[in-house]
Amino acid sequence: MGNARRNTVHKSMNRPLTILGAERRLFFAALITGAALFNLLHSLLGGLILFVAGLVAAQWATKYDPQILRVLLNSSTFKAFYDPAKYEPEKASVLPHVSTRPHAQTI
Repeated sequence: MGNARRNTVHKSMNRPLTILGAERRLFFAALITGAALFNLLHSLLGGLILFVAGLVAAQWATKYDPQILRVLLNSSTFKAFYDPAKYEPEKASVLPHVSTRPHAQTI
């Protein structure tokens, strides 16, 4: 027991990359939408309000699940395995008892 193997784990490797408590892609999405509103409407207050609202939503999403953006983007590539709108009940029937064990041969 004296030769037990020890592996060091660094916190920085397991924490998500965040800016102001929001996952960085969501942070930049909020920043770009706020800047786009500022450029389109020439309203600094509107851009700031949209950025802060997006930042709060990004912080909530990051707190809920740090990998939520990756999961949402990857989920569009998978097929649905179960579609309740296309439900068709399976037809089942009962068969008479059939022995599946082979009989022992005697010599």
